Amino acid sequence: MDSGVSATEPLTSVAQASSGQEEGLIGRLVGGMIRRSVKKQFRWVYWSPPARMPEGPVVFVCTHHGWFDGYLMFHVVSRLGKRSLDWIQEFGAFPLFRYVGGMPFPLGDAAGRAKTLRQTVKLMKGEGRSLVLFAEGVLHQAPEIWEIGDSLRFIAKQVPNATLIPTAIHYQLGIHQRPEAFIAFGEPLARGENLLVEAREKLQALLDQTSERARQSEGFEILVQGTLDVNERMDMRQIPGAKR
Repeated sequence: MDSGVSATEPLTSVAQASSGQEEGLIGRLVGGMIRRSVKKQFRWVYWSPPARMPEGPVVFVCTHHGWFDGYLMFHVVSRLGKRSLDWIQEFGAFPLFRYVGGMPFPLGDAAGRAKTLRQTVKLMKGEGRSLVLFAEGVLHQAPEIWEIGDSLRFIAKQVPNATLIPTAIHYQLGIHQRPEAFIAFGEPLARGENLLVEAREKLQALLDQTSERARQSEGFEILVQGTLDVNERMDMRQIPGAKR
């Protein structure tokens, strides 16, 4: 990236800031898998960290346009020190995600989803857990934000002290060998009759702003140092005696 992006090292490593996100040995192994995958697949992951994190539980109301959304949010909540839950539709394919906050949210299983909703409320109230919520419910192509599901309204009502924070994830690929990701946060959502409509509108506006800022290389910091382009990592002209 060019000017406008801070390349300063993070104050603490992801592992140091995880705040219990990785549970036990299995959690650390799963977390390591996630970090290696992100490092391998992305050139950089950038973010505009929030100026401050509120006390108590947070609901990160996220866009859902990329396969890596959950992996990137793992890095976010780890860095922020917000131990979080994450509903996963295909949880049964890799149940070890439970050791990094994953919970089953199976498609077509109303009873299973209701059980996860109850457990989520219990953990948010009892342990102060936060929640990564892909509120549209379906992974789909950018840039449109689809209708927000009623789960957001349910959690907002059941956990009244939770702060609802719009979270945009924008992917960019073109001038580098690997994609780059940009993550930004909006002002907390106000509860009300029009919560779902306002959440969709504010999330769309935030995503549009994030996309434009990414194109302008404006105001982001490095969240994850990935893998540079091959021409950035290898230059045979640097070999002693090589023809230049």
